[in-house]
Amino acid sequence: MHIHGILRPEELKGMVASEEIETIVVAFTDHYGRLVGKRFDAEFFMESALKDGTHGCDYLMTTDMEMEPVGGYKFANWELGYGDFHIVPDLSTLRVADWLDQTVIVLCDLYDDKTHQLVSIGPRSILKKQLEAITKMGFLCNAASELEYYLFEDGYRQAFDQNYHQLQPVGWYLEDYHIMQGTRTEDFTARARHHLKHSGVPVENSKGEWGLGQHELNVRYAEILDMADRHVVFKQCLKELADRMGISVTFMAKYHEDRAGSSCHLHISLWKDGKNAFDGDQQFGPVRGSEIFKWFLGGWIANAADVMPFYAPTINAYKRYVDASWAPTRLAWSYDNRTAGFRVVGKGSSLRIECRIPGADCNPYLAFAASLACGLDGIQNKTEPPEIFEGDVYAAKDLPRVPSTLVEATDRFANSAFAKQAFGEDVVEHYTHFFRMEQQAYNSAVTDWERRRYFERI
Repeated sequence: MHIHGILRPEELKGMVASEEIETIVVAFTDHYGRLVGKRFDAEFFMESALKDGTHGCDYLMTTDMEMEPVGGYKFANWELGYGDFHIVPDLSTLRVADWLDQTVIVLCDLYDDKTHQLVSIGPRSILKKQLEAITKMGFLCNAASELEYYLFEDGYRQAFDQNYHQLQPVGWYLEDYHIMQGTRTEDFTARARHHLKHSGVPVENSKGEWGLGQHELNVRYAEILDMADRHVVFKQCLKELADRMGISVTFMAKYHEDRAGSSCHLHISLWKDGKNAFDGDQQFGPVRGSEIFKWFLGGWIANAADVMPFYAPTINAYKRYVDASWAPTRLAWSYDNRTAGFRVVGKGSSLRIECRIPGADCNPYLAFAASLACGLDGIQNKTEPPEIFEGDVYAAKDLPRVPSTLVEATDRFANSAFAKQAFGEDVVEHYTHFFRMEQQAYNSAVTDWERRRYFERI
């Protein structure tokens, strides 16, 4: 099936020749999941970058949110001179950026300019390493990520000028599944569905969520690397579309303490010889599954806390884990139970595991890589999952909790033998430094909360 918007190089060649396409965005994600890269004249891209790629400063894998180069990284630093890495387009990701004028986008892998090997700490490289491991075991992995977001009537510049205070959500009551309030936002959401569909990101549906102005737009599942790419394009499309329309959208995990958090639920199943490898005859409560299902689930739960920063990479992410808030707070699994961190859904060929831990602020390459690594470790070690939990997981105070702060999660990640074995010591060291620098930036900031609390009364 040819997906709308996905292009073969020869199709692109014709579109460039006819001047239907004039700009090629050549991009990859940084640690945060933001797209960074270059815009190419389409003709020059066809002559040069299509085959040879391009180069960019390796400081992009050491910057903070403000694009400041941060010291303390071995990968790139002032002493090494901040050289280049090779940015190589993955031509299978060539797609029309339908929300932009006469533009195509291609996602890229990062290669070391001297060794010509993948840059090991690149987010897409980290997922590709896990994908290589499951391929060697004979599996294919299908996946989906469900992103939630808040939509505001204020534009990004206006929101910035207001210090993000007194923003006007597009809704004024909780609209979970409500059609009428959804109709009011169709000007944005219908355009988003259309543009995504024509940008190689097939759409299933959209709906109101459980917060004022909160929404969810679901895209079809795909092979796991393709799904991570779709996720990246999805976020870029919605942000740039909102910006064009003079409104704003946020993928913060917890936009406001009084509002529901925004999640990124991950759905995963393994396939072999055209069949769902999770399907089987063993009984796990109401679930009938295979040993592969059992061990993958066991490993995912057992190792989840060790990879928590790949699910919750920001200070803000941990404010989402509140009991009775739809966000999971404990490591347990259930069948079709939204209070559990791991919700098993479907049956037979549709049987899959949904991990509800990641927030909407996660980098999809890192979150999917973490999930695969955990599950594969479970298969290799035949890890038994805990007993299926029935009832309200929030009320089960004896179950292990997810880490509650970025400090706690990063310390666990930094000292995890599993993480070092799965991702490599260089990756663990690099991202440990990244997460600790994020924490340090927060620790030095003076917040509105502090001013309200202490200005007069201390």
